[in-house]
Amino acid sequence: MTKTEAKEKIEQLRRELSEHNHRYYVLARPTISDYEYDRLMKELIHLEQDWPGFMDVNSPSQRVGSDISQEFEQVRHTVPMLSLGNTYSREELTDFDRRVRKVLGDDFEYVCELKYDGVAISLTYENGQLTRAVTRGDGEQGDDVTRNVRTVRSIPLKLKGHDYPEELEIRGEIYMPVEGFLKMNNDRLENNEEAFANPRNATAGTLKLKNSSVVAKRPLDCMLYYLPGEYSPSGSHFENLMKAGEWGFKVPHDYIKKVKSLDEVFAYINQWESQRNNLPFNIDGVVIKVDAIEKQKELGFTAKEPRWAIAYKFKAERASTLLKHISFQVGRTGAVTPVANLEPVHLAGTTVRRASLHNEDQIRLLDVRTGDTVFVEKGGDIIPKIVGVDISKRPSDSQPFVFITHCPECGTKLERKPEEAAHYCPNIYGCPPQIKGRIEHFVSRRAMNINIAEATIDQLFRKDLITDISDLYRLSVADLLSLERFKEKSATKIYESIQASTKVPFPRLVYALGIRYVGETIARTLALHFKSLDNLMKASQEELVDVGEIGSRIAESILNYFDHPESKKIIEGLRKAGVKLQLDEEEKPQSSKLEGKTFVVSGTFNQPSRSELKDLVEKNGGKITSSVSSNTDYIIAGDDMGPVKREKADKLKIPLIGVNDFLQMIK
Repeated sequence: MTKTEAKEKIEQLRRELSEHNHRYYVLARPTISDYEYDRLMKELIHLEQDWPGFMDVNSPSQRVGSDISQEFEQVRHTVPMLSLGNTYSREELTDFDRRVRKVLGDDFEYVCELKYDGVAISLTYENGQLTRAVTRGDGEQGDDVTRNVRTVRSIPLKLKGHDYPEELEIRGEIYMPVEGFLKMNNDRLENNEEAFANPRNATAGTLKLKNSSVVAKRPLDCMLYYLPGEYSPSGSHFENLMKAGEWGFKVPHDYIKKVKSLDEVFAYINQWESQRNNLPFNIDGVVIKVDAIEKQKELGFTAKEPRWAIAYKFKAERASTLLKHISFQVGRTGAVTPVANLEPVHLAGTTVRRASLHNEDQIRLLDVRTGDTVFVEKGGDIIPKIVGVDISKRPSDSQPFVFITHCPECGTKLERKPEEAAHYCPNIYGCPPQIKGRIEHFVSRRAMNINIAEATIDQLFRKDLITDISDLYRLSVADLLSLERFKEKSATKIYESIQASTKVPFPRLVYALGIRYVGETIARTLALHFKSLDNLMKASQEELVDVGEIGSRIAESILNYFDHPESKKIIEGLRKAGVKLQLDEEEKPQSSKLEGKTFVVSGTFNQPSRSELKDLVEKNGGKITSSVSSNTDYIIAGDDMGPVKREKADKLKIPLIGVNDFLQMIK
């Protein structure tokens, strides 16, 4: 693979994974299975390791997916809630065991636990009283859902006994037992309400409800499985959970096991893989943790996960069913995705009716045809994946499927670039799903952060109240009151949220425009380099390519965007609305003390925080990257810095500096 091919593949994977993250964590409408997502993520991680020069701090591989809702106060975790590394392979589990034994020797024990399919939660107690419940969010901060969590009857509001610490944090999973979920869905169907897709989605949706009296009627439960190190009553993870049980927490007494060998780990996996359907709740695997807290500390963490724990995920379940017909969806970028509409089949606890076919190449590879009996796999997501065809059941008059040539929404002839797998509708400003999709992207949390729902955007579009993103700023409260089920309070809230977005920093506006290939990192790079939208709009191909990380394809996309008359009209609308089209003085580099220097920030920090350190680097003219390479000038090292980065720094003779050393540099 050439350098150019590697860069294009990495960018493609990042775009795909970012879109899947958005669908899973923001829209709660995933389109691929856990297995397929993990496969894509592993491919990206391996490519980034092979080509460290293309590492990006905002790559999906460097972040934990977010479930934050703007309707709740956001709270920073005292100890980050990191995700676990996971595998579907027993060989990789053996590799994990080998890495652990290389550091610890053989004198340690594992604790095997079930991997609950619910919503991660952090509970804080002060003097034995529940004071706060926070979702995982993006790992650094989450939503305060205390009011709703207080209604979960298995969570103690006051602890038992007297030997608990004055301040205690415990983490676990809120879930919905299968029996309660089925009864709730039956009740909803009888009341002509839409049934939930699966227990996990029902749990996530319930925790985000504003009305806690409704939450109290839902069959939520909670299993607690971890006390962060500083809250540990003993030096053993297993004993900590047993003690937590004495304090009144629901801990996995019946499902947890302490073992010494990998053979015992595999025996535990075999037991629960065969018995998983007999459990009163859903699981999607098991978790293996080193028991001793001191040994956990010795193993430490990578940037995003602990080295002392791993999740083994069960293979996706499979079923066969009839493919009735193939329909097509159009996304905000114009990408056309084929969707298989299936004869309903029960799979992994839910009824499956649709499955993504991704693109024309995938259809040809599988030779999927209308009327085929297909094999479907599902790893806990809503829309699973077709993995094969039962040729023996194919009708004798079957014909190969022919991909559509025109957009199913606007009738425009589709295009496909030689280097891309997807077909695109080029009618960017006239195709309804693309228009609505760009508006949905514009209002999203990491873009302009406007508190407006997808269904509301659809209503506004259908009523011709908005036809592009700039129209949002022409809306009045009266316009919003004309929508179905809108009252003064909800209309005013959206109106105020739109007005507040005019103060959103310029780099996020560049991202919010939805220019193809311009993600958050590229948008920030462009904003810091050109400092205003006017400068960016006037930039030539050569000037764009001269900016770090901007290749010819991205440059061409930017030029095409600003060259279109509709784009110019939209930007003038944003200008009149008072949206920030340039950097504020405080956003510009405050000095050039670090100009030409590249920094990596690694480890955990208190004051300043990791994000504050990165801001300080950029404000003083320096550059931040996430991977250590020969181009790195300094590593700002905090606690628990990853040994891989440390080893690479030693090899390349890159200086490691502390926070005080760094602050002295910019003093």
